[in-house]
Amino acid sequence: MSEVWPVYKGSSFNLWEPDTGTYYDSADAAGIVDHLQQKRAGQSRTKSSAFSELPQAVIEDSETLPCRFARIAFRNTTNPTNTRTIVAALIPPDRIIVNQAPYLLRTIGNAQDEAYVLGVLCSMPFDWQARRTVELCLNFHLLNSLTVPDPGEGHPVRDRVTELAARLAARDERFADWAAEVGVPVASVAEDSLTGGGVDAQCELDACVAYLYGLDEDDIVVIYDTFGKPGQWDERRDSVLRHYRRIVREQQ
Repeated sequence: MSEVWPVYKGSSFNLWEPDTGTYYDSADAAGIVDHLQQKRAGQSRTKSSAFSELPQAVIEDSETLPCRFARIAFRNTTNPTNTRTIVAALIPPDRIIVNQAPYLLRTIGNAQDEAYVLGVLCSMPFDWQARRTVELCLNFHLLNSLTVPDPGEGHPVRDRVTELAARLAARDERFADWAAEVGVPVASVAEDSLTGGGVDAQCELDACVAYLYGLDEDDIVVIYDTFGKPGQWDERRDSVLRHYRRIVREQQ
């Protein structure tokens, strides 16, 4: 019997949740790999396609298809009243995704860079920026208009964003190869809950990203006090501020 892979839609994942168990459909692995390989080969000849940036040796090898690796996906359907505008996650290998869940193709860089980008995308400072322009649909045109701070490799706060995001994303053994490439253990952050380790890690991540954006304490207060309903994010705001103050002290 041939292998069957889940087909993801937007609700198949959530922030730091790579698999909700809700799928669009399933697909025969061998058949879909053959289809995607042919499709990628054709798209690689179009300059506007991201696949055109890949070496020909990669294009010709079906083992390098993005669906075979962990990758960042995001929901393209949103709403100003949603709790979060940007809903992104690192989804497991051997998953097919439909148009409602676009993914980021890594053409350069490494898994550390991928983890850093994921950390910024899933942070509330980045999300606050997105909520200024995104209404109902997050497409690549809108995503590309948003800014991502990057102080360059070797910056301690950037490295911490990478580590935190990788630990939050690598939930189980399905991410073992990706986690090994980043340099973090699998399942090292507690399952998210109101008091779980995942919440504190997310607050520290927010603080690190805010620091890299060059925000001060007043800016952070504005983000959380204007993000949703009055008082909705007070607890998270206060935790982020505690981490932020520590980061500032350490970087002085």
